[in-house]
Amino acid sequence: MTRNDDRPLVVVTHWVHPPVIERLAAHCRVIANPTRETLPRDAVLRRCETADAMMAFMPDRIDEAFLAACGKLRVVAGALKGYDNFDVPACTRRGVWFTIVPDRLTAPTAELVVGLMIGLGRRIREGDQHMRSGRFHGWRPRFYGTGLAGARVGIIGLGAVGMAVARRLQGFDCEVVAHDADVGDVTAWEAIGVHPVALETLLETADYVIPLVPLSDDTVHLIDRAALARMKPGALLVNACRGAVVDEGAVAEALASGRLAGYAADVFEMEDWARGDRPRRVHPALLDAGDRTLLTPHLGSAVDRVRLEIAMEAADNILQALSGERPAGAVNNISPAAPGLIATGPA
Repeated sequence: MTRNDDRPLVVVTHWVHPPVIERLAAHCRVIANPTRETLPRDAVLRRCETADAMMAFMPDRIDEAFLAACGKLRVVAGALKGYDNFDVPACTRRGVWFTIVPDRLTAPTAELVVGLMIGLGRRIREGDQHMRSGRFHGWRPRFYGTGLAGARVGIIGLGAVGMAVARRLQGFDCEVVAHDADVGDVTAWEAIGVHPVALETLLETADYVIPLVPLSDDTVHLIDRAALARMKPGALLVNACRGAVVDEGAVAEALASGRLAGYAADVFEMEDWARGDRPRRVHPALLDAGDRTLLTPHLGSAVDRVRLEIAMEAADNILQALSGERPAGAVNNISPAAPGLIATGPA
């Protein structure tokens, strides 16, 4: 038997940059997904049945049944930050490290939020479609929208991404208010010109409402019919955290009635795989409301350099775990530490 056959097996469920595979292959056997598509769950299970490690992505779902079928797993390394699709307590019970990449997604997601705000408010999508229609014959008094200068922006959840968005809005001459269930010390908020307000006040007075909270039992449909009814007429809603934080059906109704002027989203309820009642497609009324919506296919961290860094950090978490170390990105505790499966740690 060759040395290659003796090395631990790592499954990478989605496409990553070749240097990531090379990094892992220096120490492990690797089964990679060379396509840009998500494999069916049963196909992932077959690959992971004898795997020692797995690099997982947002469309993957790790639960008790998956772990029971993959008894050799030592580490599930998420190439992600939010992990509501992953049962971390089940991983802990079975002695499996679960790791994330906590910091590298913050800046590109904040950039996208600001981009969605500008794109939605300034009606850029409509203008682009008009140009391509052949009906543009020079300036006309059309497509008047909402700018950021002088606007009141309400951020719900001032964690890392919320703070990053607030910092980026400093140069746009808008008023930024925020609500967070765990306010803590507001000194950091005040340093970047953010004023804490009650959630009701935020909804009732903001021109832009931006939820930036993790998905949990407390935040499912945080923006529901009641919240939308509180929002000032003509307000814009931007969602780049998790789809189910917003009730898409209620948003569609608010758009149709004209109470909500526009909705931009990079995340959708259909993506929240851990929810048994999740819809299986984006609400069709949102797709039909082309003049009032701006929808992007989960581009939050889709910056080429950043995606390479995210996957490389996830690979390092795998190699640390297989070396018998605590992975740097671990969100759970495994005790006692198992002996390493690879001779050396990351180079």
